[in-house]
Amino acid sequence: MRKSIATVSLSGSLGEKLAAAARAGFDGVEIFENDLLASPLAPEEVRDRAADLGLTIDLYQPMRDIEAVPAELFARNLRRAERKFDVMRRLGTDTLLVCSSVSPYAEDDDALAAAQLHALAERAAQAGVRIAYEALAWGRHVSTYDHAWRIVAAAGHPALGVCLDSFHILSRGTDPRGVAEIPGEKIFFLQLADAPLMAMDVLQWSRHYRCFPGQGGFDVAGLVRQAVRAGYAGPLSLEVFNDVFRQAEAGSTAVDALRSLIALEDAAGIAGLPAPVVPSGFAFAELATPDPGPVGELLGALGFARTGRHATKPVELWTQGEARVLLSTAAGGRRASTALAAIGLETTDPAGAARRAEALLAPVLPRRRAAGDVPLDAVAAPDGTALFFCATGRAGLPDWTGDFPAVPARRAARGTGIGRVDHVALTQPWHHYDEAVLFHRTVLGLSPHDSVEIADPYGLFRSRALTGGAGEARLVLNLAPVPTGDAGRAQHLAFATDDITATAGLVRERGAALLEIPANYHDDLDARFTFAPGELDTYRDLGILYDLDELGGEFRHFYTVSAGRVFFEVVQRTGGYQGYGAVNAPVRLAAQAAADH
Repeated sequence: MRKSIATVSLSGSLGEKLAAAARAGFDGVEIFENDLLASPLAPEEVRDRAADLGLTIDLYQPMRDIEAVPAELFARNLRRAERKFDVMRRLGTDTLLVCSSVSPYAEDDDALAAAQLHALAERAAQAGVRIAYEALAWGRHVSTYDHAWRIVAAAGHPALGVCLDSFHILSRGTDPRGVAEIPGEKIFFLQLADAPLMAMDVLQWSRHYRCFPGQGGFDVAGLVRQAVRAGYAGPLSLEVFNDVFRQAEAGSTAVDALRSLIALEDAAGIAGLPAPVVPSGFAFAELATPDPGPVGELLGALGFARTGRHATKPVELWTQGEARVLLSTAAGGRRASTALAAIGLETTDPAGAARRAEALLAPVLPRRRAAGDVPLDAVAAPDGTALFFCATGRAGLPDWTGDFPAVPARRAARGTGIGRVDHVALTQPWHHYDEAVLFHRTVLGLSPHDSVEIADPYGLFRSRALTGGAGEARLVLNLAPVPTGDAGRAQHLAFATDDITATAGLVRERGAALLEIPANYHDDLDARFTFAPGELDTYRDLGILYDLDELGGEFRHFYTVSAGRVFFEVVQRTGGYQGYGAVNAPVRLAAQAAADH
């Protein structure tokens, strides 16, 4: 289906919004009236610029407080509408959005509303315009789509239909199945937005927290299926009011918006995408550093051994069990400190994963490949992290470890019990958080969990986990409380062990600086839980944190101090624990802030 976006969904001037929508690949736009009023471009210039960019203008919006009003006021409304019809002629568009009235003068009289909308539609038809009537969720008397449709049906004018808006329908909990009973030709327009599930005033919810389909908690795909079942054949159009989108760069927002519609079509069964190839775990994590010495020492203390070096690039392979870390100075020289640069994702079909990523507009990363290098496909995540699709040790598929010939061991390998990567946590730039959730959900096929909020010493920290496969591919997306630059975005790698106290003891014995946990924390553990004799004393000594879930699953973990922008966590899960110790996060964040100062 054709894809459109309302200019209110993007930041910048009207000209910048049109350019961003066109570059992303949209077919059309809705012109939000405020964008036109604030633009130095005449309507004819907007029309021509849109046409030059390959965009149609699908809707002009909105007109408000038109119907079910006293006759004198309605006469003034008709005059206002006719002026807008002239603007639409100059813009080259033929559909006008009319919202259900919130005017204090509006009367609770469906017959009057139908009669006045009929009169408006008659004037519109004479000007070559259609009226799409939309029920606002906070409309004074008309607030549901089925009520709006009853009024439109009673008006009985061919130039009058309904506009369906997913936010207005789903935010009220209205059953969308009745949409399929509306004749498709009377659904003049379909506006789409998702939103996080929140308990708040619906108007404020709408004005500040809408997001693109797939970023929130609404079943937008279910609504689209009902509209298509009814026979709707117009564009899928995004109308998203969001404070972050209004400030973020329009180009990346537009790409994210189009990605959401492509994924929505797939979810609604309208158009198919290559099937997701859900990662089953992590092949590697790559750290870029200007100075590999300190990071190498920390990895060695954690029990990793340097086992290989890339045949053509300054990249070392460090391993312990199935946990693998690449230490790169190729890109590190351009960085002020150590940072997580790439993640290798274990997949059964790397080529299929790459095809889906490209179909969902993921930027394909060009790679400088020497003769003999193993071919690997990679795409960029919204925060710039490179994601490689890997099949480690899988028969018949390229194995990236072949690029790392073995090197002589500097010392005898002394593991600490770490067996694999448990999860990777990425702190997102403030304007990419929702985009990152949608990206990893749709491109990688990961399943998002509920968002949690954590008290940070300097604000509120948002976190959302996504998992894939049998839960072994765990990714955590964080949003730090302050919109700092790259220097403030800490990332961390979490490794799994089967014996946390033995691992922590060995790591500390080998000289690694572990994060110091305040005594008050362990005093509180003593009040909340019962431990075996001496167990809590060991946790105090080693800085181990503890959590117990409602099903009896246990989580024990400790942290190293930061190396540049990266720190390491070691975890032990027992009893089916699936969380990340969120209850301990405020203590960890405070301890890190103290260590950094």
